[in-house]
Formats: sequence, structure tokens, C-alpha cells
Amino acid sequence: MSLRRRHFSQQLLAAAAAGSLAAPSWAAGYNKGKPVRLLVGFPPGGGTDVIARLLAEKMKDSLGTSVVVENKPGAGGQIAAQILKASPADGATFFVTHDHTISILPQVVKNPGFDPHADFVPVAGFASFVNALAVSEGLGVRSFEAYLQWIKKQGGKSAVGIPAPASTPEFLVRVLNQRFKTDLVAVPYRGSAPMLADMMGNQIPAGIGSVQDFIESHKAGKIRVLAVLGGKRQQALPDVPTFSELGLPGLEDMPYYGMYAAASTPPEMVQAVSQAVAKAVAAPDVHAQLVGMGLSVGYMTAEQLLARERAYSAVWSRIIRDSGFQPQ
Repeated sequence: MSLRRRHFSQQLLAAAAAGSLAAPSWAAGYNKGKPVRLLVGFPPGGGTDVIARLLAEKMKDSLGTSVVVENKPGAGGQIAAQILKASPADGATFFVTHDHTISILPQVVKNPGFDPHADFVPVAGFASFVNALAVSEGLGVRSFEAYLQWIKKQGGKSAVGIPAPASTPEFLVRVLNQRFKTDLVAVPYRGSAPMLADMMGNQIPAGIGSVQDFIESHKAGKIRVLAVLGGKRQQALPDVPTFSELGLPGLEDMPYYGMYAAASTPPEMVQAVSQAVAKAVAAPDVHAQLVGMGLSVGYMTAEQLLARERAYSAVWSRIIRDSGFQPQ
């Protein structure tokens, strides 16, 4: 752990020992009732946006102030991350995001405009999830094997939507091409919501995104999820095989969701918000909704989230390197 991270953790522990972490009184005193902002780097309607709004509704009771979600979509969360970095040191701005912005972007973009380890501190993790391959219902295929046969009929060429360029889904497309000798082209969107709309409208035959983005449309028969990452089948999609089952091992590591703050954020606010997240995900209604979205729900402390982030980054660093991708 860096000296900066160790010092920050010591500050949190000292604040806790001093009994200064009662969230409602802190919010009313330090922040003077100013709303807490939760930045989301993707458009409204996508999985990250829905999750952030579920958390915000519960967190306001713990913090004693309103919690508002602000969508700042673009560049796979890069814009929102830059806004977080530039936010004032008043403890009012936080960032709800997943693996792409924190673990993947710094590896694929030469100058992302932020350094997650120098500019941010982890607040709390609250879920992990898996990415999935889904096809438009209009394609008429019911299995991954049938999808491969369909691609062969297209001369081995087809398009696959992805929610952001140089994202985990894009590298999964590259892995599929290498393993199955296809010529799939990743088509980037500005988030999962517009990609899903095109899939349901039969404008693009397939897409790779998170299970939580796909699950409701899959259950409604508007798209069909054919395969998921991860070491085991998902509870919410028990009939959908993993890529390992389909002959594509090495994709068992699961992406994560977490909340981050600017490095200048007062430690007592970080801890108060972390506690508010813990209470939110423990609430039976929120927990049930998150599980229903295909998430594996579990609170992670700041230190646990940091360890999760580093482990995931290491796995995908190898995959990115082996793909031959060069940072842009």
C-alpha cells in the first residue's frame, strides 16, 4: 500500500476511534445540509444509473441530507472521473462506477485526465457482476453454438455492440475472435442504454455488456443472453452457460462496483458515506432489487475495494497485453 493510502486509512481509523462518525450530525454540521452528489459516468437508464439511484434513496436517511445522482456520460466514465478529480474538497461529491473506469481506462488511454491511485480514494464496494453476450431476439438463435453458426453464414463477419470503447467487452470480442476464428467488429456506444435500444430494434445483432443491463430485456423476450463470464452460472440466469463451459476459460474474474471520492475528501466524510453504503445494501428491499438485477451483493470496506481493484486490474492487464492493443 502507498504511504498516501496508509496515511488515509490511519486517518479513518483515528476518526472512528474518536467517535466522530455519526453521519446525520456530521452532514448537518460540516456540510450544512448541502446535497451529496453521486456522479455516474453513463446515461440515465443503464445499470450503473439504476444502482446509483437505489443507493441514493437509502443513503439520504443515514446521512441526514439529500443525495442526488448526476449523470455525466461519455468516454466510458472518463468525463465523470475528471469531474470528481476537480471537485472541491467539501466532501459533497462521490463517484459510483465499476471496473471499466477505475481498472481498465488507465491501461488503455495514455492520458485519461486522472490517476485513480493518486487522485481518488476508495469509499466502499457493494457488488460484483458478470458481463454477458446477448443477441437480438430478431436474430432467431437460442444458443451460443447457434450464434457461431449464424456468424459463419455471414462469412465469419458481424458486429457486436459494446457500451464503451477499449472496455472489457471490447477485449472480450478480441478473445472471441482469437478462440473461434471469427471476424467480429466491436461497435462502441455511449453506454449500455443506447446499445440495448439498438439490439431490441434489431439494428445490431449482438452486444456484450453487464448482466444487470440485459436481464430485464432477456426476461421479457426482447433479447437473449447466450453466455456469461464468471466461474459459475448466475443465480438470476441459471440456464445460461458460462464461457468456461463453452470452451473459453480464463474469464472467471468478476468485475466490481464501488464508490470513490476525491483524494482531498475529509476522511470523516468518506467513512460516513461508507457506512451509509453498508446500510443501504443491507436493506432487504435494496438487496433484493440488486440481486434481481444479477448482481452478487456484498459490502466491501475501502481496503477490500482497493484489493479487489488491484486483483482485477492484474487479470485484465494480461488480457489487454495479449490482445496486442496499444494505448490510445
